[in-house]
Amino acid sequence: MSALEAARRYLDAWNARDAHAIVATFATGGTYADTATPAVAGEAIGAYAARLWSVFPDLTFEVVSLAEAGAGRAVAEWVMRGTNTGPFMGLPPTGRTISLPGVDVIDAGADGITSVKGYFDTRAIPEQLGLQVLVQPHQAGPFGFGNSVAVPSGSKAKPGAFAITTIWNETTQTEEVRAMTRATAVEMLRMDGFLGVAFFRIGERGVTISAWEKPEQVKQLRTGAHADAMKRFWAEVGYAAFTSVWTPDHINPMWVRCRACAKMIDHERQAGVCRCGQPLPEPPSYF
Repeated sequence: MSALEAARRYLDAWNARDAHAIVATFATGGTYADTATPAVAGEAIGAYAARLWSVFPDLTFEVVSLAEAGAGRAVAEWVMRGTNTGPFMGLPPTGRTISLPGVDVIDAGADGITSVKGYFDTRAIPEQLGLQVLVQPHQAGPFGFGNSVAVPSGSKAKPGAFAITTIWNETTQTEEVRAMTRATAVEMLRMDGFLGVAFFRIGERGVTISAWEKPEQVKQLRTGAHADAMKRFWAEVGYAAFTSVWTPDHINPMWVRCRACAKMIDHERQAGVCRCGQPLPEPPSYF
């Protein structure tokens, strides 16, 4: 089988969304790897394809060009298209479509494909799905870097208490911690006095800061998803943690900038009207 013929069969199998046919184009020990995926072989190649189809069920490859590139090698230029109707990286479907250009370098022998190496921009799919792509170090001197998520309730009330929880966990447990955190946040939105919550993750440390109208309202976290998460912590998830409830010493007024005169104004004191006579912008929530 020529490399060109093997490449055609391989790409046709992808467009047929036939995992077995994809695997069948490889010789024994043949491997697939791409910019974001380490080398896999055998049935693992079909499993990789199935995972991609679960995210983009209508996935197709438009072959822009296919040519021989020396003995036993073919190069395929393609554009991958699909609609995100399945979970991606643990996130819910966006319904957005993607269009990703790339290149496969395909080596083949008499028994089939010995190697496929795919090259594409790894930032393209997340960006086209509306996801943030951050490039930053884990550590730089005394500074640690991570990511954050905020869930506001929309309430404009002043916080009367902050609940702060920090948990340290093994890297292999991070996805479970994130799933429990999301479930807890959804329930928080239905709780009395809840104002907002922010989550921070830096390495093996996760921090949760939630704002409430009154300290006693934090006790609502003793049930539901948060209680289930605590059971998992005491059983095996995480290797250190502490919880706390803080009440503010004082909270300064919410200041907003007048769009007419550009001055910062105490929104509450001025009852939403600038000294220049123009209405002030609606202030954001405290948390």
